[in-house]
Amino acid sequence: MKTIFPISVRRLSIAALFLAAPMVLMPACTDLTEVPEDALTPDNGFKNDEEILAGVASVYARLRSTMWGYFNLSEITTEEVIVPTRGSDWYDNGRWLEIYKHTWTANSGSALDDMNGTWNDLNSGVARANLMIDIVEGAGGPNAEPFLAELRSLRAWYYYMLMDMFGGVPVVTGTELQQSARASRDSVFRFIESELKAVRLVLPRTRPAGEYGRITRGAADAILANMYLNARVFTGTVTPTGLTPGAARWQDAVNFADSVINSGTYSLAIDYKRNFAADNEGSRENIFVIVHSQVAGLGMSLAHRTGHYNHFSTGSGGPWNGFAAIAETYRAFDPADTRRNIFLVGPQVSLESGEPIKDRAGAPLVITDTIGSETQAKENEGPRYNKFPPTPNVPNGDSHPNDYPFFRLAEMYLIKAEALNELGQTGAAIIEINRVRARSFNPAQPLAAGLSQAEVRDAVLRERLFEFAFEGKRRQDLIRHGKYTAARRFKLVSEGYRILMPIPATQIQANPMLQQNPGYF
Repeated sequence: MKTIFPISVRRLSIAALFLAAPMVLMPACTDLTEVPEDALTPDNGFKNDEEILAGVASVYARLRSTMWGYFNLSEITTEEVIVPTRGSDWYDNGRWLEIYKHTWTANSGSALDDMNGTWNDLNSGVARANLMIDIVEGAGGPNAEPFLAELRSLRAWYYYMLMDMFGGVPVVTGTELQQSARASRDSVFRFIESELKAVRLVLPRTRPAGEYGRITRGAADAILANMYLNARVFTGTVTPTGLTPGAARWQDAVNFADSVINSGTYSLAIDYKRNFAADNEGSRENIFVIVHSQVAGLGMSLAHRTGHYNHFSTGSGGPWNGFAAIAETYRAFDPADTRRNIFLVGPQVSLESGEPIKDRAGAPLVITDTIGSETQAKENEGPRYNKFPPTPNVPNGDSHPNDYPFFRLAEMYLIKAEALNELGQTGAAIIEINRVRARSFNPAQPLAAGLSQAEVRDAVLRERLFEFAFEGKRRQDLIRHGKYTAARRFKLVSEGYRILMPIPATQIQANPMLQQNPGYF
């Protein structure tokens, strides 16, 4: 049963975590998706493993919030996703185009909504983890060590996302409510690295079906591999003119990618689409996921964000007709690449019945691959993503049960390829890229041997677009390759400091010990 703790709160107050969204007593199984019934607090509960697991589940629950602000900022700031204004739809005081065009400020609409929401969501995850770590340390017992390894890994992941988006942030490991100064970005990097290395060997390589979705050693190693791939960015210095890179960690990226690849736990899905289906909990390729449910508020909404109003129905109406790709992104996919099938372009049919559908004026719906104007787009303009296919007749727009993968085995191969290429092992890098390409072409279209290091560098960035489109990877990839602020369709060039988001003005007002990121003054 895929139903999930309905915990949603954007406050860092420890008391609020219990009063606004009580932790709950779960049955003796370790399924993180049971609906809660009995409230627990630190004073009246957490006397046994089942009650502690209820608290651990509340830390996982905050991962669902990252599917809004963190995902949107990771995608709409790149060429992968644009949210054009369609008549009166999706204007929202200009915030969506502000994100796409890189015109945000520390107190603009997107900063006060999307960035501020992301900051609160991620820090709320940290606060929940800190609380449960404190409880588990106090309770002790034979299972304290694995619980602590799990919680420290989750806390490290929330800090990873904060570091990725905002750079240096306060590093808080206790439950005392107080203002904290900001740590440097490289200090946050070292904290995450030390936490994951300290606990990874305690984490199990696999978990039984009843513990699906919980952190494993493979998840910790995947985070580390990704961190080392991005080490020059994460440990570098951002100034108003851009990034001064830190030290490379290419061999470390290879080592931890290999730890996942060689674990024997994961395998590439024969059918690429299997990783994103409504029942994708069966995929052996997915390493670390957000578990979703077909319950209002407890599922994902990606299908609703991108689908045309008439593509399918739900208990509360149809999709929202917002997110789209631009023509250049859609056309970058080889027509022979099966991954191109994630897009909906041309005459459209119902994703439920397969019958032809119409637009709101009653004409046959034909989705174009072009967007004439980002401020006056028609309802049928722009390719739509159907990577996470919808489930018919879900009760609400955020009720699709597809689990969202943070990491898949395919990414470990491409991390290894990119790092090997930077180490000068270009031939070996091509082999790793072709492992991923092999399932997407029939007949096969492997990269040719003999490419230069620069050509392989470009090839791996393109391959990551084809493999991970609509999975929240593109912003990070473009920053790492120095292309995030380069020329784009609706804005010439954005400023170099925008590789970091601003600390929202509301957060600095609440905590004067914070310092704004360079360029946002």
